[in-house]
Amino acid sequence: MKKAFTKIKSLIQLYELLPENERIITDVLRQIIKENLPATCKEKISYNVPFFYGKKGLCIIWPSTIPRGGIKKGVLLGFWYGNKLNDADNYLTHGTNKQICYKIYHTPEEVNSRAIVKLLKEAVKIDGIK
Repeated sequence: MKKAFTKIKSLIQLYELLPENERIITDVLRQIIKENLPATCKEKISYNVPFFYGKKGLCIIWPSTIPRGGIKKGVLLGFWYGNKLNDADNYLTHGTNKQICYKIYHTPEEVNSRAIVKLLKEAVKIDGIK
């Protein structure tokens, strides 16, 4: 029988579970997101991972260590309404999910803050946040 995964209630608890590489990538992504979303947006732990929302879901950071993310390695940054984003740089992967688009990072150096900020601004516009 598979061991049940603990329900994560805080970032500290999440960071304690992650291997160093995933913790660094998760932290870098969180900083970029928090610095570039309007103050009205919120962050909460949902599905055991950092989840950012305005009126609706904006994006999610899913380290591969956390079960049910669908990835075996790295950290996934997913946009809830990625299918509506004008991803002119083709930065995101449009997987099997019709709505969510994502990027998987294996090293902190792969994180392209300019591309992420561009997508965040568009996600905020789509969400209609003031």
